[in-house]
Amino acid sequence: MSEATSRARNRATADDVARVAEVSRVAVSRAFNPHASIKPEKRDRILKVAQELNYTPDVAARSLVTRRSHLVGVIVPDVCSPWESQEIDALTTALQAEGFATLLFKTRTDRSMDSQLLTYMKGYNPDSVIAFTENVGPEILGQILDRAVPIYVSYPHEETIEPIAPGPRFDRLDVIQRDGIDQAIALMQGFGARRFAYLAGDPHASASLEREYVLRQVMAARDLGEPLIVPGDFTYDTAYRATIDLFRIGDGVDAIFAANDVGAFGVLDALRHELGLKVPQDVKVVGFDDIAQSHWKSYDLTTVRIDLDERVRALVRLILRRLKNPDAPALSETIRTKLVVRGTVG
Repeated sequence: MSEATSRARNRATADDVARVAEVSRVAVSRAFNPHASIKPEKRDRILKVAQELNYTPDVAARSLVTRRSHLVGVIVPDVCSPWESQEIDALTTALQAEGFATLLFKTRTDRSMDSQLLTYMKGYNPDSVIAFTENVGPEILGQILDRAVPIYVSYPHEETIEPIAPGPRFDRLDVIQRDGIDQAIALMQGFGARRFAYLAGDPHASASLEREYVLRQVMAARDLGEPLIVPGDFTYDTAYRATIDLFRIGDGVDAIFAANDVGAFGVLDALRHELGLKVPQDVKVVGFDDIAQSHWKSYDLTTVRIDLDERVRALVRLILRRLKNPDAPALSETIRTKLVVRGTVG
């Protein structure tokens, strides 16, 4: 019976792997670190021996030494909607490529977080936490996190981006929405739209409120007056019903800007299948996000795009920058939006 086979029955150690692979103990550690410099053939040999010996690194022991858990907490308000699920998938993939595992936490419907979940998070001692909801603020996370500095996504007005205020430290990804919204309104206006409605998102979400604010600013600058505000919640069904009410009870409009793509899908289906209106001839529709389903031929949606890959790369950069310099002042990254033109405007 070979040494590898006999040892496979029990949990092997790094020293066992080093002896069989004929390398140093340090080389074994480097082989399991995706960022360590080691020759590919040596890494492959060590990993092969480790598999034969049934060896896996003791993450808990390593964490005690390095004070890093290689865990990233992600707090989301929803895991089922297309945007959130696509972002979680892309973010998890990018974090795994950097050697991190992801801990997913879901908020209540009002976007607050259960205190017990916060206790669980503290127990895992994550290296970083990304909060996709402003209701779980830095003053809350600052009380339960050890070394980690939370990251928030904000949607500031470009003309009023300010330094992060004093208080619990946090890092920030700023998403500038004005470029894409201005391009969307300009396109609809250019095709003759004059009466605009804004189909809002979740009233608890700053993203929707900030989109409304920017939309008002853009329309005022273009002498288009005030948009009609239609309450929504980012869901298809609410958007569908609200669109029917807008035209059957109200006077209707000739352009609808939706706070997200899923809402825009509800608008399109209500216009076409319930109200018998043509898009874009009778009503022009623009969404927001550019989720994967937006280019499907049944929707072919013109939408304001947040580049998901760029957004994920910026979040990962914030994590790596913070780990490289834990005591640095508040860090920030900025990305911008742009319009993706398809078939629902002109």
